[in-house]
Amino acid sequence: MKRAVITGCGVVTPLGNKKEVFWDNIKCGTSGVDLITTFDSSNLPCKVAAKVKDFDPTNYMEKKDSRRMDLFVQYAVAAALMAVEDSKIVVNDENSDRVGVIIGSGIGGITTFEEQYKSFLIKGPNRVSPFFIPMLISNMGTGQVSIFTGAKGMNLTTVSACASGADAVGQAALTIARGDADVMIAGGAEASVSMLPFIGFCAMKAMSTRNVEASKACSPFDANRDGFVMGDGAGVLIIEELEYAKKRNADIIAEIVGYSSTNDAYHITAPLKDGSGAARCMSNALIKAQLSPESIDYINAHGTSTHHNDKAETIAIKKVFGDYSYEIPISSTKSMTGHLLGAAGAIETIITAFAINENFLPPTINYEVFDPECDLDYVPNLGRYKEINYAISNSFGFGGHNACIVLKKYIS
Repeated sequence: MKRAVITGCGVVTPLGNKKEVFWDNIKCGTSGVDLITTFDSSNLPCKVAAKVKDFDPTNYMEKKDSRRMDLFVQYAVAAALMAVEDSKIVVNDENSDRVGVIIGSGIGGITTFEEQYKSFLIKGPNRVSPFFIPMLISNMGTGQVSIFTGAKGMNLTTVSACASGADAVGQAALTIARGDADVMIAGGAEASVSMLPFIGFCAMKAMSTRNVEASKACSPFDANRDGFVMGDGAGVLIIEELEYAKKRNADIIAEIVGYSSTNDAYHITAPLKDGSGAARCMSNALIKAQLSPESIDYINAHGTSTHHNDKAETIAIKKVFGDYSYEIPISSTKSMTGHLLGAAGAIETIITAFAINENFLPPTINYEVFDPECDLDYVPNLGRYKEINYAISNSFGFGGHNACIVLKKYIS
């Protein structure tokens, strides 16, 4: 099996649209959560979200192209172009057939759906855009990234709710390992902080109602956590076959050594209370990586700040790691970014890679009250330095989807 390494990344996030700014904000424990200003939330129980700020699509594409894309596709293309530039990869006629794309999205073009349905109701069917369908469909993130980068190889879209981005990265690594590509452009994109999906999550009573101090609304593993915070954005990685990367003297950020995908087969939204589905996913990923549980130095948790999810993930970690669970630093960076849904796993894989590269443990901010059911080391409030050789990034989603990525420090 061939080895898959990360050689570049691009981000569009509530904490910045450049990787250096984004990572500095993560290290400093900055919150990207604020009151919603893009639509009227006055009659909704939740009034906060983690929105992308200062994003101008024309920095990455022509204006006419941007107008034919849903916002999630704009984010995907922007992040992909930044990732390509970061990796210094050149896609041309000689290698384009061996460069693939996998971009995940849990919801897809919901903003376009809202806008076009309003247009239909108010102005009639003749005012529905001929670009409605190609802007709406979830695979268009992958399609447009391929068009903008010239990648002509393996081309897929993962749709596994909040595990979509992690599954995209994992499947890309498997594609490299099988020898089906030399380079994969992989990640996730989401732009679902619009009125209809927001109302839907409010109706589920899944989101935080801490509206007074928005920056503290997301508090994973804290005893007073009361729900997740929606976020928007995209994260895209360049994943290469090791020897291919070495031949072009690429800078290698980290190596992907394990990936697993499982399902709880239990409930459409709730995780298994005993955490067994997530535990099986982590165990399988460790087996694929040929690692013992004691090899793991850091876990980037799914950690949504919902009562059941954080408790179930803690139980799952204890199932896999036993007493060693109490020695592993664990953080939920969603406390800062909010929950980017289908993009979350990709963004968090990038964070985990940076953590390994700099031997830095990102914090879980807003941690104030100890929960006896969540009694592990969640790196509360302040990040810290620690040698990290192997790390895990967890992603779990509606429908029982679980995805786990294992990363390794690359030493040449």
